[in-house]
Amino acid sequence: MKYYFIAGEASGDLHASNLIREIKKLDSKADIRAWGGDLMKNQGVKIVKHYRDLAFMGFAEVIMNLRTILRNFDECKKDILAFRPDVLILIDYPGFNLRIAKFAHQNGMLVHYYISPQIWAWKRSRVHTIRRVVDKMMVILPFEKDFYQQYGMDVDFVGHPLLDAIESSTPDDNFIKQNQLKEKPIIALLPGSRKQEISQMLHTMLEMVSLFPEHQFVISGAPSIESVFYNKLIANKEVKIIYGKTYDLLRHSIAAIVTSGTATLETALFGVPEVVCYKGNFVSYEIAKRIIHIKYISLVNLIMDQKVVTELIQNKFNKNNLKAELHALIFNEEKQEKLARDYAELKERLGGKGASAKAAALIVAETLKKVNQN
Repeated sequence: MKYYFIAGEASGDLHASNLIREIKKLDSKADIRAWGGDLMKNQGVKIVKHYRDLAFMGFAEVIMNLRTILRNFDECKKDILAFRPDVLILIDYPGFNLRIAKFAHQNGMLVHYYISPQIWAWKRSRVHTIRRVVDKMMVILPFEKDFYQQYGMDVDFVGHPLLDAIESSTPDDNFIKQNQLKEKPIIALLPGSRKQEISQMLHTMLEMVSLFPEHQFVISGAPSIESVFYNKLIANKEVKIIYGKTYDLLRHSIAAIVTSGTATLETALFGVPEVVCYKGNFVSYEIAKRIIHIKYISLVNLIMDQKVVTELIQNKFNKNNLKAELHALIFNEEKQEKLARDYAELKERLGGKGASAKAAALIVAETLKKVNQN
């Protein structure tokens, strides 16, 4: 059968790659074409456009790049029509994917959505579009099933794919030596995957280097960002950049400073004490503040429905606040013990392993049914 995937960012590339691997176990003749990244390409997928060419962050940035975005829509629609997939599989990335879902539905295609857009945070009206143009929605956060039921939608909770991704990853026993790291305790810096957010976040994160001389700071480099970009921001500070080894970095870290996003959950699942940070374009932030209605920005706190990890947002993300929080994460044993208990409960709420396999089984079964009907 023919499958067309669209993943617009690094986390989507990861989850789509694991889903593709499971689909191939069930459909050995799967013909897969996609907009995505290197991890999907490693699964033998033909990548039409890389997600790094789709990454526009915030309201102001979208307006500035509107012509490019519209051109991407046209290219994607034409490619889908030429390929004529048996099923279109969308991974999060709602601004782009919901428009493509509408287009595919109008052209009689089967549309599956894996990893729901965070419409419970903002733009709840999108649920009506999803009801109309998406044939099957698979969610990965436990509270999302209840959210959709409020609107009369029966969606499938498959569990969180990060549990599988972490369990299947192989630790690198030579990580420290191979990357020429020192014998000092490691503090991981995860400043995001887009140039815009890295530029906003990394400067303040790097101010911690001179304040914690007994520790070493290591940046998890985004796969789509060249090292010269980081080096300009780092200047003369003694900091390492390591690519493609985020999980090994977290395995060896005693604390982490993390930009909000999937990385906040990954860090927690590795049991690493973290402070979650976010600072965006002023205009974009002021707009977002007025229309986003959630209590927290980190997935950890949202899933637990309480403050588990500290969030430093916009003006609160500054040198003094970050220093105080990082000091507590490193030296406050009571705080560390509470985090460990909360992290354990977090894992239980995520529904156990097997998310990718469950989603693949649903997709293949529904697609086969549609193909046989035709």
